[in-house]
Amino acid sequence: MSRWRQVLLDLLFPPRCVFCGRLLEEGEGICPHCVRALPYTHGTGAEQRGEGITLAVSPLRYEGEVRQSIRRYKFEGRRWYALTYGGLMAACVREHLDGRFDALTWVPLSQRRRKERGYDQALLLARAVGEHLGMEPEEVLCKVRHTRAQSGLSDGEERRANVRDAYRCIRPERVAGRRFLLVDDVITTGSTLAACAAVLRQAGAADVVCVTAARAH
Repeated sequence: MSRWRQVLLDLLFPPRCVFCGRLLEEGEGICPHCVRALPYTHGTGAEQRGEGITLAVSPLRYEGEVRQSIRRYKFEGRRWYALTYGGLMAACVREHLDGRFDALTWVPLSQRRRKERGYDQALLLARAVGEHLGMEPEEVLCKVRHTRAQSGLSDGEERRANVRDAYRCIRPERVAGRRFLLVDDVITTGSTLAACAAVLRQAGAADVVCVTAARAH
């Protein structure tokens, strides 16, 4: 993109903080206020473990302006937010998961949901994280059954049942013996990540670690 075209776009659509909406003078999508005030996770507070998940990490807590921001990203077409989230996620990966993976993939949407939304939010996050880590995301999973939105389910068993047998490995030859970093937007109970991790392990993955933009608990 030419410099003048970028200047014109900035005049017509001035860049704003992805969290609070304040106008930005510079930076990577986060205003100085949010840089200081976001609900960051710290130390082991960034980590979550669960069935089939060796370790999942998240740079933010899913609350307040983070929650509203991610909802705009998923449901209001703000796909460019992925660039900002990706930088935060990559920094969290470097801190907690350095050297623990050699391949990158994501939790895919069903065809129906992707058609409704117009994009796969986890894929965009995986690409953004990959840019920072110098890796290309690999499509090794697909969603074979449309499910209810996990955000509408509060019970852990309901969430596990909702995603049971919903994913399939489409390239087992690319999975066997490799360690994967699995990307998604939010982790709550971990049911979705666990379902995908189980499929990867069944295909021969040596290990599965995960990163999300935010964690709900």
